[in-house]
Amino acid sequence: MPRALRDLPDEDLMLAYAAGDAAAFDLLYTRHEAALYRFVRRLLGAPLAAQADEVFQDVWLRIVAARASFKPQGAAWRTWAFTIAHNACMDRLRVAGREVSVDGEDDGDEPLDWLMAKTGRVAPSSEDQAFWRAAGAQLLHCLEALPAAQRAAFLLHHEDGASVEDLAQRLALPFETAKSRLRYALKKLRGCMGRYLEALEPVQ
Repeated sequence: MPRALRDLPDEDLMLAYAAGDAAAFDLLYTRHEAALYRFVRRLLGAPLAAQADEVFQDVWLRIVAARASFKPQGAAWRTWAFTIAHNACMDRLRVAGREVSVDGEDDGDEPLDWLMAKTGRVAPSSEDQAFWRAAGAQLLHCLEALPAAQRAAFLLHHEDGASVEDLAQRLALPFETAKSRLRYALKKLRGCMGRYLEALEPVQ
């Protein structure tokens, strides 16, 4: 792959792909595959985990289909792509009616890494490992318990860095509604994480 292509920002890669450069698309996919797949898995939740691969593929098909309509002067490519992923997931959740399906594979250490990153922690010592693994598992359980709309607001905020203003615009919601969804999601997660968050509080 030409070095010049690798140095391009996402927005320019999308424009190059829209103009017929398949290598530009390959680079976009490589850059964002993991983050978009994690987002899809989290938003669908365990009951629909078996459908995550299919929805993830649908997300990229939608990106391909919309390549000519992407405008770099609008949202950043990542914001645009995560909004497409959100819409694909919500479409599937509406169709499925939160039907129970076979659980997908365990995410291994990823919830642990994610939680530690959000709390500014470094790799735990061996004696702390069990605590952090349990906290990561509890975080996934807490996310599962959120209503889909609140889970989407939380994930867009924490996975993609969307502000409340961004959430309102991307989800076509009034500002106060977007703010409330995120606030309720955070309140429920804090309550659900309970003793794990208390254990992380600095000793006075």
